[in-house]
Amino acid sequence: MAGINAFYAQSGGVTAVINASACGVLETARRHAAQIGKVFAGRNGIIGALTEDLIDTSVEPDSAIAALTHTPGAAFGSCRYKLGLIHEHRGQYERLIEVFSAHDIGFFFYNGGGDSQDTAYKVSQLGTELGYPITCIGIPKTMDNDLPVTDCSPGFGSVAKYVATSLREAALDLTAMSRTSTKVFTLEVMGRNAGWTTAAAACRRARGRCAAYPAPARGGIR
Repeated sequence: MAGINAFYAQSGGVTAVINASACGVLETARRHAAQIGKVFAGRNGIIGALTEDLIDTSVEPDSAIAALTHTPGAAFGSCRYKLGLIHEHRGQYERLIEVFSAHDIGFFFYNGGGDSQDTAYKVSQLGTELGYPITCIGIPKTMDNDLPVTDCSPGFGSVAKYVATSLREAALDLTAMSRTSTKVFTLEVMGRNAGWTTAAAACRRARGRCAAYPAPARGGIR
C-alpha cells in the first residue's frame, strides 16, 4: 500500500545544487514507497501550490530523476514569493491546506533560503491549528550554510571553492601590477549573518600558500 503523498517546491535563487537536492528528495521518496506515495512538485515554487499547478514526478523515469544532479537552473521553476503573516493573510494558508487535502498531501518539502524555512514553519503551525496532519521540512538551498540551526547546505562547498579561487586569482593579478595599477580590490560575496563565504576566502591564506600558486618573483623573472 502506497503512503501519503508529498509536495516539493523550489524557492529563491537557483543553481544545479538545488536540483541535486530535488533529486535526493525524489529518489529517497521512491525508496520508501510504503511511507511516501507520489511526490508532486510545485511549478514556480509555492505559487504552484496556491494555483494548484502541480507536476506529478511519479510519471518520470528513474533516469530523469537522476539527471537532476547535473541539471542547471530550477527544474520545476522557482520564485521569490514570501507568504505574509498568518493572521493577516490567512486565506493563502487555508488555500494551501485545501490543495494539500485535495491531493492527499501529508509531507511538505520546501527547498530554499531563510524565508522558505519560515514558510515551512508557518504552514506547520496552520496545519496544527486547523487539525490537518502535515509534516513540513525545510531544505537549505545552494550556499545558505549560515541559516540558523543549519548543519550543512549542499552548495556551500561549491561556493566556498569558487570564492576562494576567485579571490586568489584577483590577488595574483593585483600583485603582478601592484607598482603601476590598482592597489585595492573589493569583492562582494553573498551571505547572511555568519559570513561563511567570506571566511572561506581566508581559509587558503590561513593554511599557507598553495603550491599551485607560488610566490611571485621580486625584481623580475628568476
